[in-house]
Amino acid sequence: MEQVCPICNAMAVYLLKCPVCGNQMENIGALQEFFDDYSPYLPMDITQRIDDAPHSQCVHLFYCKTCHYDKRIPIDRVIM
Repeated sequence: MEQVCPICNAMAVYLLKCPVCGNQMENIGALQEFFDDYSPYLPMDITQRIDDAPHSQCVHLFYCKTCHYDKRIPIDRVIM
């Protein structure tokens, strides 16, 4: 069995309200996609060492287009 992120695999949607202005924040992707040009193609066990998240979580970056606030949210992986 494998642990997968429900957001990365389109199994769930996470809605988050901006704590600064109250508008809807946008999930712009998993944090490891922003390290460098090749990080989206690296195995997860390598990129997870960089973001300090446990293997049971996938950290997503949420961004508010209105006030430019961003927040990292750890998402629990599910067993498939």
